[in-house]
Order: sequence, then structure tokens, then C-alpha cells
Amino acid sequence: MSDKKGTKGVTRFGVSIPEELIEAFDQYIKRRSYKNRSEAIRDLIREKLIEQEWELEGEEKEVVGTITYVFDHHKRELLDSIIQIQHAFSHSVIASQHVHLDHDNCLEVAIVKGKPSTLRGVAYKLKALKGIKHCRFTMTTTGSSLK
Repeated sequence: MSDKKGTKGVTRFGVSIPEELIEAFDQYIKRRSYKNRSEAIRDLIREKLIEQEWELEGEEKEVVGTITYVFDHHKRELLDSIIQIQHAFSHSVIASQHVHLDHDNCLEVAIVKGKPSTLRGVAYKLKALKGIKHCRFTMTTTGSSLK
């Protein structure tokens, strides 16, 4: 693999891409508001390297993430159940933010840190509660291995 060194630790390289693929990529860049192809390619590479890091290091690697859920705040005892889960996993749930969406619905975001299996478990417990309308767990790296 031959690289052309640029300035300040940046490597420039050429890529051959079929016309249809670059047209689709340019549309992706536009929809995502990237300034240029380089920014988009860097993000895609980082994303894949993070995914690989999770696969290679498995459950030993600490990750951070969010568990975002919308729920009916009129549902009996639901708020107590949510709080019980957060307290049971207080070593993993490091913060939460509660927002009133309308008269019936609230949105809460729990910021979590720990092993992937533990964090998935917290998300599954929340998702299973009666009155939770939608729940999504998003995991990312702590950033310690990225430059």
C-alpha cells in the first residue's frame, strides 16, 4: 500500500470508485451535511474501527452510551420501576435527563458506562416495562483508543 504523506500527520491517498457509488456517496454527504468527502470517509472509517474494537475485545471493553426511551407517565408505578432499575444499576447509569413531551408522554435519556452486556441488560429491562412506548440503546467508544 503506498501512501502520500501530507502535512501535520495527514495522509492523502487516491481511491477508485464506480460512478454510481460516488454519486450515492455524494448524496449521503449532502444529507448528512458534511463539508467534503474526506470528513465523511474519516467518520465512516472511525465507525468501522469502533465496531471492530467491540468485536475483537468483546465484553471486556468498557463502552459508553445512551438509553433513550419514551413512556406514558400516567402508567401506574412506571416511574418507580424506572427509578428502581436505575438504582439497581447505579454503577452503570451515570446520569439521566427527563423531558415532558406533552400531557401524556415523557422522554428520558440515561447516560450509561460499562461493559456492553451490562448496558444491554439495563436497556432490555427498561424496554420490557409496561408503558414504555419506545426504547433504543446506542453504544459508542470511550474514545481512549481513537486519535
